[in-house]
Amino acid sequence: MEIVKTHFNRRSFIKVSAAAGGGIMIGFNWLMSCSPGNEKLGELALPDEWFDINAYLKIGNNGVVTIFSQNPEIGQNVKTAMPMIVAEELDVDWGKVLVEQAPLNTEKFNRQLAGGSQSIRQEWKSLRVAGATARRLLMEAAAKKLEVPVSELSTDKGVIKNTSGKSIGYGEVASLAVSVEVPEEIQLKDPKDFKIIGKPTKNVDGKKVINGEPLFGFDIKREGMLIAMIAHAPAFGMRPKSVDDSAARSMPGVKDVFIINSLPDGVERQWSDVNAFPELVVVVGNSTWEVMKAKKALKIEWEATSKLESTDEYEKALTDLLEKKADEPARKDGNPDEAFKKAAKVIERTYSAPFLAHNTMEPMNFFAHVTAEKAELIGPIQTPAQLRTTVSKVLGMPEEKISVDMTRQGGGFGRRLYGNFGVEAAVISKRANAPVKLVYTREDDITQGTYRPAYKVKYQAAIDKNNNLVGIKIRGAGIHESPVFANRFPAGAVDHYLVENHSLDSNITTGAWRAPRSNFIAVAEQCFLDEVAEAVGKDPIDFRIELLERAAAKPVGERNDYDAARYAGVLKLVREKSGWNEKKDGISRGVSAYFCHNSYVAQVVDIVMKDGKPIIQKVWCAADCGIVVNPHGAINQMEGCVVDGIGHAMYSTMTFKEGKADQSNFHNYKLIRNSEAPREIECFFVDNGIDPTGLGEPGLPPVGAALANALYAATGKRLTTQPFAQADLVNIERM
Repeated sequence: MEIVKTHFNRRSFIKVSAAAGGGIMIGFNWLMSCSPGNEKLGELALPDEWFDINAYLKIGNNGVVTIFSQNPEIGQNVKTAMPMIVAEELDVDWGKVLVEQAPLNTEKFNRQLAGGSQSIRQEWKSLRVAGATARRLLMEAAAKKLEVPVSELSTDKGVIKNTSGKSIGYGEVASLAVSVEVPEEIQLKDPKDFKIIGKPTKNVDGKKVINGEPLFGFDIKREGMLIAMIAHAPAFGMRPKSVDDSAARSMPGVKDVFIINSLPDGVERQWSDVNAFPELVVVVGNSTWEVMKAKKALKIEWEATSKLESTDEYEKALTDLLEKKADEPARKDGNPDEAFKKAAKVIERTYSAPFLAHNTMEPMNFFAHVTAEKAELIGPIQTPAQLRTTVSKVLGMPEEKISVDMTRQGGGFGRRLYGNFGVEAAVISKRANAPVKLVYTREDDITQGTYRPAYKVKYQAAIDKNNNLVGIKIRGAGIHESPVFANRFPAGAVDHYLVENHSLDSNITTGAWRAPRSNFIAVAEQCFLDEVAEAVGKDPIDFRIELLERAAAKPVGERNDYDAARYAGVLKLVREKSGWNEKKDGISRGVSAYFCHNSYVAQVVDIVMKDGKPIIQKVWCAADCGIVVNPHGAINQMEGCVVDGIGHAMYSTMTFKEGKADQSNFHNYKLIRNSEAPREIECFFVDNGIDPTGLGEPGLPPVGAALANALYAATGKRLTTQPFAQADLVNIERM
């Protein structure tokens, strides 16, 4: 049991009455209607009265509890997992919990952001403290009502019990609890006593998603709301010069056509304000179909403002950078040049990967209603606070007059960190003087930018006469950034180690894409380590574990950012669970392991080749992410990472000709199909009691390498260029 200090305002817990049967807090819009956190709630009556206990929860007079989920829900299951943490420490019956999406409120909540797989990790303690504090307030109130010492009380599933046998429900003392002062210290549960955390729990929105109930940005409807669509330049490095909108204006349902600049000169940009096309031609009208038809009728003349780049140009430029010595190394251990000079054998490989689009299931969209007095923003955004700040600057309106509510999001993957579409909606609403829902088509979405950068990296390994790995050199280059993390494994495990980084400017916009940088460098690194293992005559898992044991016992350098023992632990676990050492007829296997977002994942991929194509029979996943809050959600995350990682490594690419994207929709941007996904995925989690770390991203980076290593086992060909499907596997399959 852990004793922690509270950080709440001890006088801030004031009773708030609500309309009978309503249960909705003042200032919350339609998104805040009570949403069942459990199927049983359909049988429960809503309370006649609610009592705010703290920012995270309120309790009804009948014992029903509403818990607010503060962070954006992009499919990572935080809307279920975060309330589970509060409910655990509150010691309430999960069957009596309602879950609501909280709006942006930076005074009440910390870090309302979805990114970096940090939601649970960052808020683990504050969520527990919120639940535990509420429980203590209820116990104090019960002690007064029952006229017994609080030390004689205990709780279980929303009921407070006395040692003499008396009991009282949370709802019966909620009105008293709001006036109790918050204690300076409270006790958190020992993890061994958890009743909710660690138990498989259904997604609180699951039924609504399946039934098609309104949860997403596209579902928003308002009285008098107009639909807006945009036309951006056809190529990166262009902007609109003139517009002939006469045909569009004459079409049914069209209200207006105009040009906006969503990021005008003089507006200070935040990191989230990535946008290659701030100057847009906008069509506003009554319905999506009418506006879409009018958009196609526009005649727009575009002009170039900078160089129009092509794929072959940036690929050559990145290749040239790999031959250039960096001014300063990102990391240097020992004497790499001397080690390579004395090496008996040197292995060298260059790996590359293209730009990738995010392709969320739900294209970008946002609702905005801007008046002279305020701005109301609603939609799918990973960075609501950053959006509010930019809208404030662009509109010249104080932030306190701007509200942001978050819908459930049909995927984020990093794309919705960059809120240009929300800013555009606000500017359009102000210009149209009406509530507006901005809708992107799939073509708008894919060709607008903010892609995963294109990368290249060259690996070199020095091997001595005794078949020992003695040196590694890594030189990475990418659009706007290098993909290499200088202090990650195998740094710390090799005596002579050198990392050099380069970046290349481009007017093609890039940003975070699920597991930024790791999504590429893990594949390159783990493919290379497999090749080195083969060169020194060692099993690939044994080879990695030996390096990690060296890093644990006698690390090189002091900046290694991984725990070697935990890293080796997932490799040992996946070796055991997959039966790695057992030979299987017709099955080719590959392994990979990687650390990112504070978590460790190892994977084994089993494939069979049929007509020159791989059929993925099974993927084995071992993860060390600390305490698993919701096993259902954790497994879903890992399975999604595996399918996503395999699909993009195998099939997806964005290419450009004179600044124009060659791909515009799913007919020419290939995503993985159901028939290409693994037949089976099995997940295992290390049970070590450590506080939770990230999981939405760490499962993706290693799987591409495990697949490539399995393909090598099947074909004898080392795959170095993504997407792998471009390789001619038909002619190289081993007999």
